[in-house]
Amino acid sequence: MDSDYGIPRELSPLQKERALYQPGLPPCLQGTTVRVEYGDATTASDPAGAHVISRAFPHTYGQPLAHFLRATAKVPDAQIISEFPIIRVGVVFCGRQSPGGHNVVWGLYDAIKAHNRKSVLLGFVGGTEGLFAQKTLEITDDILSSYKNQGGYDLLGRTKDQIRTTEQVNAAMATCQALKLDALVIIGGVTSNTDGAQLAETFAEQNCSTKVVGVPVTLNGDLKNQFVEMNVGFDTICKVILGEEVAASKLTIFDLAQQICDAVQARADIGKNHGVILIPEGLVESIPELYALIQEIHGLHLKGVSVENISSQLSPWATALFEFLPPFIRKQLLLHPESDDSAQLSQIETEKLLAQLVESEINRRLKEGIYKGKKFNAICHFFGYQARGSLPSKFDCDYAYVLGHVSYHVLAAGLNGYMATITNLKSPVNKWKCGAAPITAMMTVKTRGPSSRQIGKPAVHPATIDLKGRAYELLRENATSCLLDDIYRNPGPLQFDGPGADSKVVSLSVEDRDYMGRIKLLQEYLDKVNSQCYLYLVILLFLYYHFL
Repeated sequence: MDSDYGIPRELSPLQKERALYQPGLPPCLQGTTVRVEYGDATTASDPAGAHVISRAFPHTYGQPLAHFLRATAKVPDAQIISEFPIIRVGVVFCGRQSPGGHNVVWGLYDAIKAHNRKSVLLGFVGGTEGLFAQKTLEITDDILSSYKNQGGYDLLGRTKDQIRTTEQVNAAMATCQALKLDALVIIGGVTSNTDGAQLAETFAEQNCSTKVVGVPVTLNGDLKNQFVEMNVGFDTICKVILGEEVAASKLTIFDLAQQICDAVQARADIGKNHGVILIPEGLVESIPELYALIQEIHGLHLKGVSVENISSQLSPWATALFEFLPPFIRKQLLLHPESDDSAQLSQIETEKLLAQLVESEINRRLKEGIYKGKKFNAICHFFGYQARGSLPSKFDCDYAYVLGHVSYHVLAAGLNGYMATITNLKSPVNKWKCGAAPITAMMTVKTRGPSSRQIGKPAVHPATIDLKGRAYELLRENATSCLLDDIYRNPGPLQFDGPGADSKVVSLSVEDRDYMGRIKLLQEYLDKVNSQCYLYLVILLFLYYHFL
């Protein structure tokens, strides 16, 4: 290893204190026996894309859900695994830094060693680039000691976020074969797990024995579906994204500026010449005219048009909008897309653009005597990366560590192309329900292009906020109060002990996403119906033969 990854670190007093914390495990993961119950074959979350997904993933589509059971569970057809041969497992940070990532590695390591001390966990140094180049670090107790419950991805590092091209997939497979890996655990978000699904499919097609397991780790919180309630890292940053409301209302950038001005004026009318406005990072993609401009620029990028020449090749309407925007926004819109072909939203200073528009409108109202408050003065700050290296919250420490254990159970069951999942997360750890779902069951197929006739590739797409969900409903109920009242609180630093340590984000606490729990409840009801039907049948047969 030619880097300083994995070396023992000098920790601060707080970091040392956090390193001592030992996350708990739910009953279904305790002990050294793996008990797994399988459900029916899965389908695509959107039936309209099922045919496309099944053709793209013939070897891994339609696999059943898996549910891990506690020792006391009485499930006749459960698979019980009690023998665990020596295995070699690789793990890679494939997404951007997210608080809790280290604990996934820790949980995976503890589970591997608990079932066979001779098994080996190899971490790929430098993310996917390290995976392609076969740069590894064997994880040990000593190495993990200064990374437990710590933020960042310092243990192994990361580089590019993708395993997508034929060359990259082949390089990953060559590494797994050369290192004789029984499994590869990919830690990341929607893009990383989509790539993981493709890797699993290719491995199955090429008869590569390495199994691929995904773990949902992204502070964006957008890897949510009927199987995944929450992502590791989101609890720590508690980030609220409201771009969906803008998209649903088809608000223009000028509409938004007007709404902000109305809010500023309403507060000024009651003597409140201050306030805080939170703007989501992805807002620019939710504004119709800016989204269309981004798409046109992206299309020119794909055609190989240089950054210097893009503005001259825009359509007339796009040119007019582009020229209207401030120079700093124009420059940011022309940046090359991310590795997943999305715009570099974190580099587009939407908050400064809105501040300029609002200031112009407030000055106009001030001149006309409509606005009677103080001079408008906006102070902008970008918090997009403030928490990526933060110490993870108590919840994220627990969640990540348990997911590491679940990942081991998935590979012990011989599953390929699955994501480790935990439901009932709003309850204490001892009531969490652990399982795994095929990544293909989380995929959708989106259309693109002017006529929406171009069919995109199957992928795990970022989840948007449910504008009909309970969390958003609560926000709307308190909208007026949030606008006019000074609802501020300063809880101080992230709490690891005491009354606030076990608090969870509102969206998790008020929503019901326990899909596996609802399936089990439905099965219990069906069993009751079945037993009643059987009883009635016995009675009918008795009466029939008795009176015959």
